[in-house]
Amino acid sequence: MTKKVAMFIDGESIISESNQWLDVTDPASQEAICQVPMATEAEMERAIASAKKAFETWKDVPVTKRARMMLQYQHLLKKHHDELAEILAEETGKNFEDAKGDVWRGIEVAEHAANMPSMMMGETVENVANKVDTYSLIQPLGVCAGITPFNFPAMIPLWMFPMAVVCGNTFVLKPSEQDPNTPMRLAELFYEAGFPRDVLQVVHGGKDQVNQILNHDDIEAISFVGSVPVGEHIYKTGTDNLKRVQAFAGAKNHMVVMPDANKNQVINNIAGSACGAAGQRCMAISVAVLVGETKDWIPQIKEKMAEMKPGHWKNPESFYGPLISPQAKARVEALIAQGEKEGATLELDGRGLEVEGFPNGNWLGPSLFTNVTTDMEIYKTEIFGPVLCIMTADTLEEAIELINNNPYGNGTSLFTSSGAAARKFQHDIKVGQVGINIPIPVPLPFFSFTGWKVGWTCAPSATSTC
Repeated sequence: MTKKVAMFIDGESIISESNQWLDVTDPASQEAICQVPMATEAEMERAIASAKKAFETWKDVPVTKRARMMLQYQHLLKKHHDELAEILAEETGKNFEDAKGDVWRGIEVAEHAANMPSMMMGETVENVANKVDTYSLIQPLGVCAGITPFNFPAMIPLWMFPMAVVCGNTFVLKPSEQDPNTPMRLAELFYEAGFPRDVLQVVHGGKDQVNQILNHDDIEAISFVGSVPVGEHIYKTGTDNLKRVQAFAGAKNHMVVMPDANKNQVINNIAGSACGAAGQRCMAISVAVLVGETKDWIPQIKEKMAEMKPGHWKNPESFYGPLISPQAKARVEALIAQGEKEGATLELDGRGLEVEGFPNGNWLGPSLFTNVTTDMEIYKTEIFGPVLCIMTADTLEEAIELINNNPYGNGTSLFTSSGAAARKFQHDIKVGQVGINIPIPVPLPFFSFTGWKVGWTCAPSATSTC
């Protein structure tokens, strides 16, 4: 009998009474791992009501005590690091090193959350008027909610609930229905660390459950990571209901390469950042802009990408794993076909790739396009697969103009040995996160995640990451 994934509601692990269950499948084989429920309206209501009730006492727990609990939690996360990575690899298909990285980046947030007392200090000004002093306090909001995607089932939930809870809020987590086992294990360890069992609720579902969160009067703030259409819906609906909303959704990240860059470093970083995690990450490099004579490096980039073979997570030779679902694979393959139809040159075609022993996996080999123009769908759309578009520019100024005209502004990078070029790029580029000789400029938890333009909308609060 297929395992049924539980939910954590009102301090209990419960099996949903829903009549809607979805199979969670191994993307390398299509074999069912478990079934996840679409929570009933009553179960959602119970979870939110429990979180609201818990807030009345949790907000009064001293911040130092909450921080000590978080210290214990990050200790347990480290202790169970490899176990969590195995769970994650099985249900996402990520190779084991990538899965461990997913878990570790989440642990870094829990470490940061343990420093919350110093971040919750208010401000005081004496004598703002005659014998009048003014001070401000940072106080918890109430019930917060998180809606998280499939591609980082450890890191992204850990972006959200540790920070919210240690600030004195309570939390309702709705993780992706495609890989629920990792966040469920995160919750089990959270309770084991000593947190009250009603401070964190974990529910499962899809659009209906998300809409119940967005429209519920008792939810004060919402964090979301996912696709652009869903992010826009969440932001608009949530803010229309006067909630604080952070919604991060979508990217098209460019790497610019100058002729004075280290050639081997560039080739390794372009290929790795385009294909890593099967391209299923919002900080993947999906466009390389080769300036001047660096266009002559295309054959070596193609050769390096061709070396990056997908495979099963237990195979240490696998550079990356399968796409998350057959639907995701079909979508990426359709975009590759459209790129060909629109006139781009497909230098490397990853379609039709097979992995020995896993004939039913959602495999897609590295794919490389040249002769790409800005009106092509493969340039305008976030492909979310191991697909790289190469474009060329005569000057750094032309490359900057190309990027600034793109509607996305999540991350970008420049490879150069020139300090002047690096300064100009960093100053003139209209993108929130900039790397110099670093392909994927993801900030550590004590910095903000600062994507710009399409895909990042935020109604900030005192403890938000906006």
